[in-house]
Amino acid sequence: MAKVFRYCFLIAITSCLLLVRPLMAADGIQGNLVSVDWLEQNLKNADVLIFDASPAQMYAAQHIPGAINVDAFTYGGLEVSVPEMQRRLQSWGVSAGKKIVIYDRGDPMFATRLFYDLYYHGVPAQNLFILNGGFSKWQEFGRPVTKEPTPTPLKGSFQITKVKEDVRVKLPEFLSASGDQPGSALVEALDANWHFGELQFFDRAGHVPNGIMLPSADFYNPDKTFKSPEEIKKMLNYLGVKPEQQIYTYCGGGVAASVPFFALKFMLNYPKVKLYNESEIGWLQDQRELPFWTYDAPFLMREANWLKTWGGRMMRMYGVAQVSVLDVRPAEAYKQGHVPFALNIPADVFKAHLAQPEKLADILGQAGVNPSHEAVVMSGAGLDEGSALAFLMLERLGQKKVSVFMDSLDKTTQRGLAMTQQATVVGPAKTPQEMSVPLTTYPAKVRQDLGFAKPNSAPGPYPKLFIASGKKLPTKTPDGKVVHVPYTELLNTDGTPKAAKDIWKILVKAGVPRYAELVCIADDPGEAAANYFLLKLMGYPDVKVLPLQGAG
Repeated sequence: MAKVFRYCFLIAITSCLLLVRPLMAADGIQGNLVSVDWLEQNLKNADVLIFDASPAQMYAAQHIPGAINVDAFTYGGLEVSVPEMQRRLQSWGVSAGKKIVIYDRGDPMFATRLFYDLYYHGVPAQNLFILNGGFSKWQEFGRPVTKEPTPTPLKGSFQITKVKEDVRVKLPEFLSASGDQPGSALVEALDANWHFGELQFFDRAGHVPNGIMLPSADFYNPDKTFKSPEEIKKMLNYLGVKPEQQIYTYCGGGVAASVPFFALKFMLNYPKVKLYNESEIGWLQDQRELPFWTYDAPFLMREANWLKTWGGRMMRMYGVAQVSVLDVRPAEAYKQGHVPFALNIPADVFKAHLAQPEKLADILGQAGVNPSHEAVVMSGAGLDEGSALAFLMLERLGQKKVSVFMDSLDKTTQRGLAMTQQATVVGPAKTPQEMSVPLTTYPAKVRQDLGFAKPNSAPGPYPKLFIASGKKLPTKTPDGKVVHVPYTELLNTDGTPKAAKDIWKILVKAGVPRYAELVCIADDPGEAAANYFLLKLMGYPDVKVLPLQGAG
């Protein structure tokens, strides 16, 4: 009886081990990422192919035993026919059911690009993996390497039956998405030097309009492993990239773009992700000479030629003008000369109502400011404390769109926008020839997400940083980290912002991080508002203002 019991016990244990083996085999696999330990255990597994996506010279110097070199520069990122791609896949030994592990030197730009190419051409996602941390992680763990080339694999039998067009975008759709911020997100995988125009590889510097800078390097830990899905999602939320949007990834030529594509689609399982293979090369080669930005929000700045057209007499005559011009100079300066149809609301009015935005809304309505139009704020000196504070308060009240007029009055006149001393008529016109600005009702829809933050408000996902924005440090500062960036350092002498690349360098040198809750502070709220405007111009998504004096 004892022998029978022992026999049954052994059978039960063996059965349990057999059941556990598939689970053990999956140890080290997390979605489409595999660990160094898992790959080492499967080096001699005939069902596992290992592709080194590094340039050929790197592969020749050292590689993982059994890996074959699939060098992106050799097989090329250029378009090839489906029969040619099928021939290549078979020459690499790809057959149905085989697992493919891809790696490069540890910053998996080439690995993720090869992953994308294989997936696009029909290799099932469940058979594709990236070695997390790549070759550098393999070496860090002291795993074996070799210089010996891997013998040519047996010809595979994989057949491309259909390419996955649902993960690739062409220029017409990408161009349309650039103008659809609510429904689309254009994720740019290049770093700030490219994005803001410090580096220029093409005929123009900058980035695709409304491109969201999320460099491929931001997806990795210091050891070149991918950040956790939770951390990546936190970055995306901070930048306003949402899973319900149609997401497009791009870069200079379609390689770095594969990093966010892989992370969003295969680590976060976002449902709608496409890669723009041609990327900026395709955008800039288009014969229409499509726009290219250096600032993230250049539309926050207006100049005389723009205002002469869209806010001028012709557009107003036909009832299609959607521009309210706010001249924030003192009343005496306004009377001496102003642009046609400008409404005089001195900066002191905005300053006096910092703690009473509802009363300010009444004043704006009586002055003729239409909340559904673009409000162009004019001081005659570009961005200064007055125009910046008006910009902030209009945004706070929910104005549909706000911008700052950057030309001086002299330059405005030189560009053909003549000044007038005649006050703008608000309300019904008195004669058929007279043109007036209609009266409006300005609802007080006060936003709570940007202005006059409390210093001890609940912490957000990223650290809070206070930016002392005045020429001098405030008389008192809140508890927390404070850096001093006088807003005047970010402007040219004529009140226009410095080049985006120069503003970026100043902010980096001062210690302003990319991912942070930025709170502009100053004794004068206009000085704090100036840096608020400049940070919005540069695309920082979480910017607030904390005037230490003047607000109730």
